Amino acid sequence: MPETAAPVGGMTKRAFDVAVVLPLAVATAPFALAIAAWVRRDSPGSALFRQTRVGLAGRPFRLLKFRTMVVGAESMGSGLRVERDDERITRAGRFLRATSLDELPQLWNVLVGDMSLVGPRPTVPSQVEHYDARQRRRLLARPGVTGLAQVRGRNAIPWSQRIEMDLEYVDGWSLRSDLGILGRTVFVVLSGRDAYRRGSRAFDLPQRRAEGSRGA
Repeated sequence: MPETAAPVGGMTKRAFDVAVVLPLAVATAPFALAIAAWVRRDSPGSALFRQTRVGLAGRPFRLLKFRTMVVGAESMGSGLRVERDDERITRAGRFLRATSLDELPQLWNVLVGDMSLVGPRPTVPSQVEHYDARQRRRLLARPGVTGLAQVRGRNAIPWSQRIEMDLEYVDGWSLRSDLGILGRTVFVVLSGRDAYRRGSRAFDLPQRRAEGSRGA
């Protein structure tokens, strides 16, 4: 995918993001500071969790979240997969994940242009390596804080289905669709539904050989 790929929605979508997020970030700053202090007091480590994710046109960026698990959790237990009763989740983390308040620092990701309010959720490079050419079209949109897949099943649906929904979003984007997804996101968050993956096959994309690789 070319590095110069224009993002879905163009300047209209970007202007909407900034117009909404800038006042929202200012208004929630005191609350965010209080959460940061709570996270640090609850368990040792930084208040923020930083992880490399894949963004627009395949470019990597550093996604920000409030830390909800013990330091080094990715190398423990089930790795990237997080279950409802996962012992790696901290006490503060359980509340933050249930309410999606752990995503609040991503307002900064939106402000600097790495993300959008609405779009395909960003994933890690090792998972993107499994995409075929068609699935990589989800990278035509800036990754979102929320998205179509998140209001249709969130973490309870496998990645193959999420990607199909993301492609539907990319092909049918409109400002009206973004507003609808934002409204439905409020209901999903308040209901607390589908906050965790179900089953070990949530990431169900087949392994793909890298381009140019040769068999034995």
